[in-house]
Amino acid sequence: MKIVLATPSNGRIETAEVPCPSVAPGTVLVRTECSVISSGTDRMLIKFGRSSIVGKTLQQPDKVRQVLEKARTDGVAATFNAVSSKLDQPMALGYSCAGTVIEVGKGIQGLRVGDMVAGNGSHASVARIPQNLCAKVPNGVTAEEAAFATMGGIGLQGIRLLDPTIGECFVVTGLGLIGLICVQILRANGCRVLGVDYDPAKLSAARQFGAEVVDLSSGEDAASAARSFSRGRGVDGVLVCAASKASEIMNEAAEMCRVRGRVIQVGVTGLHLVREAFFRKEIRLQVSNSTGPGKGDPAYEQQGHDYPVGFVRWTEQRNFEAVLDMMADRRLDMKPLISHRFSITEAARAYEVVTGSEPSLGILLEYPNLAERPEDTLRERTVHVNAPETSGSNRAIVGFIGAGNYATAVLIPAFKAAGAELRTVASSAGVSGLYAGRKFGFAETTTDTDILFADPNVHTIVVTTRHDSHARLVMQSLRACKNVFVEKPLCLTLDELSEIEALYASIVERGIPPRVMIGFNRRFAPQVKKIKDLLTGVTGPKAFVMTVNAGSLPPDHWAQDPTVGGGRIIGEGCHFVDLLRFLAGVSITGYHIVTLDSGAQDTVSIQLTFADGSIGTVHYFSNASKTFPKERLEVFACGRVLQLDNYRRLTGFGWPEFKSMNLWRQDKGQSACAAAYVDAVVNGKPTPIPFDEILEVSRVSIQIAAR
Repeated sequence: MKIVLATPSNGRIETAEVPCPSVAPGTVLVRTECSVISSGTDRMLIKFGRSSIVGKTLQQPDKVRQVLEKARTDGVAATFNAVSSKLDQPMALGYSCAGTVIEVGKGIQGLRVGDMVAGNGSHASVARIPQNLCAKVPNGVTAEEAAFATMGGIGLQGIRLLDPTIGECFVVTGLGLIGLICVQILRANGCRVLGVDYDPAKLSAARQFGAEVVDLSSGEDAASAARSFSRGRGVDGVLVCAASKASEIMNEAAEMCRVRGRVIQVGVTGLHLVREAFFRKEIRLQVSNSTGPGKGDPAYEQQGHDYPVGFVRWTEQRNFEAVLDMMADRRLDMKPLISHRFSITEAARAYEVVTGSEPSLGILLEYPNLAERPEDTLRERTVHVNAPETSGSNRAIVGFIGAGNYATAVLIPAFKAAGAELRTVASSAGVSGLYAGRKFGFAETTTDTDILFADPNVHTIVVTTRHDSHARLVMQSLRACKNVFVEKPLCLTLDELSEIEALYASIVERGIPPRVMIGFNRRFAPQVKKIKDLLTGVTGPKAFVMTVNAGSLPPDHWAQDPTVGGGRIIGEGCHFVDLLRFLAGVSITGYHIVTLDSGAQDTVSIQLTFADGSIGTVHYFSNASKTFPKERLEVFACGRVLQLDNYRRLTGFGWPEFKSMNLWRQDKGQSACAAAYVDAVVNGKPTPIPFDEILEVSRVSIQIAAR
């Protein structure tokens, strides 16, 4: 299927061929008929991509601060690689489309195959849309009109915050697509409207919808016009739909209002406000959150949990429904707003109109009909990217499941550098898989993970998906008699761990030694290996202190969800349990956990005891400054101390023949970890981390998290 992509590093627009996404629980697959380009949002993204490094820096000062903090702790080289990798990944454009449902996922109610829906989908031949982000299109509304529903929802939410009543008068500043939709909705509410813009064509459209207008291009003064329009009282409110870096638009909006008037910001403008106007009139200022309640809430948008209508009358989906109802009874007319039509194959041309000087308003992308492109071709789940390499008997032929940031920035390059042949990469939506396939030379990319297990040429699976899928994919790999490398954790529950252990044992009994590996890369870091070597000659118990400045994650982040991410101790803390287990060289015999009084689940101290009398403490803290090193390891043994800061500086205290080992760039051992595993696969060696240690560390980590 085709999809429109933009590359943040250079602003390049392309229509690419990607695998059709798989339907997921709570989602529908929609065969797109029309989608609408958001001139404001998309223009901003493209201009950001086409700007210089300095320009990008000036546009995102908050991100610059994050980059500088990372550079101080992780080093310039590691930071540069991370930022470059992020900017190099293409992103799907678009968020307002309409089409026909071709497949429904589990849990979907009220929608079936063949229904026409409108909603929040990208510019793609097939869009996967969560149930709460789409709505059924009423009879009499065309796909062209329905494609505007998401944008209409944005305007409607701003108007809901404006809270208009019959007879009130309002100013709409910025008569772009959303501004003109707002003019129509306000007029349908029995309100008088004054539209403000520079563009004569947009002003003419506003007049057509019943508004009076102010032409800024001819020197008309908006504040004076608003006083006259409101019969000298000041308008009841201003809806700011303009996009501008200037703050004057917002300050002028306050001047136009009556005492206790309302100013609602829908567009993106500067917010350096002059307090006097807002203070003197007690102006209510509110920023509208796009399409309404539910926006940005994973429980609503991704998990499908609706808000009770008695408590939250208008949600994103209900706003879409209201907009579509207004289209059905012709109170909202989208046809005059369409200025251009392009085929999806001409998307690059369409975006030149968006970013150029040619006047435009609603730019529609149209999609081939069934006669031109049958549905079965649209739903192909595998796309060939490169010619397959000629496999040799001494190469590991690898399939990747997951192509997220960590996979593309770290793991895939590490396996490629280790000499693995990259055969197939699977991703859920298809875009990240296409990027990985192109960049690293995979033969094909797919959204159908089952083909990796069925392919006899792929004998090693690498799993880099979200944590709740790890156990299932590990067991599926073992049942298919394939080696498996899983980015931590191995699984999330003790039941899953027992099932993996039993399955592994049954396969070993049949004489097939599978190589199950978990990405505990810290034990492969060069400075950790040096510590291990130095400790080899040390007798007696040792004491380890691992301090992890993990940083905070919002409570609704997927890693914090016990059913998806397992929580941060299972998801990341297991790394450090394994590191101390590796350095001690003997089994963990006990553990004790102390949590912060605040109840934060990701700010804990974990005390471990080992079979030789050694002790270890993992301080996993999320409540500290990011300027402090993220990871610090201290080892105390026989009157000597080793201190490792962020895998860059290793210092010895009291060691007769060792003072320090410093690196130019941070090395957490990811490349060495992948290389050791590939070497084991190719040459028939034992798995670099013994399976019983993987089970031990996984079990202890799960038990700690379940405390």
